[in-house]
Amino acid sequence: MSYPQNPTLSAPLGLLLLRVGLGIVFLMHGLQKFNEWTLDGTAANFQQMGIPSPELSAAVAAYAELIGGIALIVGVLSRLAGLVLAIDMFGAIYFVHGSQGFFAADGGYESVLVLALASLAVFLLGPGRFAIAGALEGRRGWGAFA
Repeated sequence: MSYPQNPTLSAPLGLLLLRVGLGIVFLMHGLQKFNEWTLDGTAANFQQMGIPSPELSAAVAAYAELIGGIALIVGVLSRLAGLVLAIDMFGAIYFVHGSQGFFAADGGYESVLVLALASLAVFLLGPGRFAIAGALEGRRGWGAFA
């Protein structure tokens, strides 16, 4: 089996796939909290799970996932979105999934951990070349938008 021989292209493509795929997952979860469950329903669910300040926590999680997902997809403020979403997922592990064991089928933290670590990877690596911020990289004043 042959691996890509052009690391200057394969790394940015890998980041693009990671960022967009992760962004879609978070966007869909954010939309679910707004449209399917509603913020009130999400807050009631959070209260039942013992999450502190459930109304505030539900709104923060919903907006973080919706806006963070969009930011990851387009590649603007990707590092900030990655950090916020990682914190969101580590909170989900701490407050809900950690006590359920490892496997997602049992309500465990398996998939939440993957989302947290992927979000941290985007935070650490940035959006890559194939992102709006990547296209603006090097232009004066645009560094904060990575």
